[in-house]
Amino acid sequence: MSETLKIKLTIADRVYPLTVAASQEAPLRQSAKKIEGMIKQLEQNYAVRDKQDVLAMCALQFAAQVEQRPEVSGSDADTTKINELIQLIDAHMSTF
Repeated sequence: MSETLKIKLTIADRVYPLTVAASQEAPLRQSAKKIEGMIKQLEQNYAVRDKQDVLAMCALQFAAQVEQRPEVSGSDADTTKINELIQLIDAHMSTF
């Protein structure tokens, strides 16, 4: 049985407590870091007032990157990461 961990990820100034398999911790932290980097880049380059807009643009950019990649056997991992990001965005948007 896989060991689970309770972690907290901060995305767009919100903390998301998650219970994840130990093997998912590093990829999730890395994904959150990439999202935060993209959020900062978008906020610096555009006059964005709403975090929801920034998160939507992040999701669009990540999805476009996946669509531009040639099909590879690891695409299931990409789909899983995208679904996790979508779930986080949905959770954030449901608070409005």
